[in-house]
Amino acid sequence: MWNRIRRISGSLAASIAGAGLLLVLGGCNYTFQAGAGLPPHVRSVAIIPFDNETSRFELTQEIHEVLLQELPRQFGVRTGSEEFAEAIVRGRIRNYSVDAPSYRQAPDGRGAEVLERQVSMTVEIEIIDRVNNMILWDNSSLSVRGEYLEASELEEDGRRLAIQRLLQNVVDGVQSNW
Repeated sequence: MWNRIRRISGSLAASIAGAGLLLVLGGCNYTFQAGAGLPPHVRSVAIIPFDNETSRFELTQEIHEVLLQELPRQFGVRTGSEEFAEAIVRGRIRNYSVDAPSYRQAPDGRGAEVLERQVSMTVEIEIIDRVNNMILWDNSSLSVRGEYLEASELEEDGRRLAIQRLLQNVVDGVQSNW
């Protein structure tokens, strides 16, 4: 009886080892590569400054600079002109606000003391494959927030954080499509 159990255990172990070997060898042809979020034929991307429907005109430049610097690096592509790039990133800044979600009663008992402020932005963005004339990814109401401490930070700190979160949402969104 024990010999039979050993034979079954031995053949089961051999089967598991063989399956594991096949998985390992089969996995050797698979590689991770930068730019996995865009189709392989997209080697360059044009990033167009966003239209801006807010009164905060600096947003267009700040968002454009971050996307221009970081998106090509994140996807393993280079930047190109709108005329020659295989993909185009364009968008619209729909809303911008600064709110005070965290406050307490002022020490003198009159009014409120703001502890933290929050920058909120809503953008519309799309990435278009010019080669196949199709939308690779879009979001018509992408909302991001950036918090900053009233006592020690500036609105620009919150805005910078919100723009970094915007970038991360775009990268995550494109990568989840494929």
